[in-house]
Amino acid sequence: QVQLVESGGGLVQPGGSLRLSCAASGRVGTINIMGWYRQAPGKQRELVATITKTGSANYADSMKGRCAISRDNAKNTVYLQMNNLKPEDTAVFYCNVLTWGTNVYWGQGTQVTVSS
Repeated sequence: QVQLVESGGGLVQPGGSLRLSCAASGRVGTINIMGWYRQAPGKQRELVATITKTGSANYADSMKGRCAISRDNAKNTVYLQMNNLKPEDTAVFYCNVLTWGTNVYWGQGTQVTVSS
């Protein structure tokens, strides 16, 4: 089992920035890919970005160019730096982990609200 705890969400004005963090615990040696997804009210959960253990990142179109995913393997933590946030970025952001055994784990989510 892998446990994930997100932090860093909150209320930010349009054009502002936030940095999300997700710390993994438990069987961290099994973690392969870490990533972030988001779910806006009334919409399906969607991919934001993923990163492999070697640092190869992949971004969905929704926030490409406005976010950067990074990972500290020593701390078993993945980060999402988000810039130039827009009201349509308002969502619950979820941390996600895919293990080498293809098990998937989710964090509890952290709310990001972009509003003036």
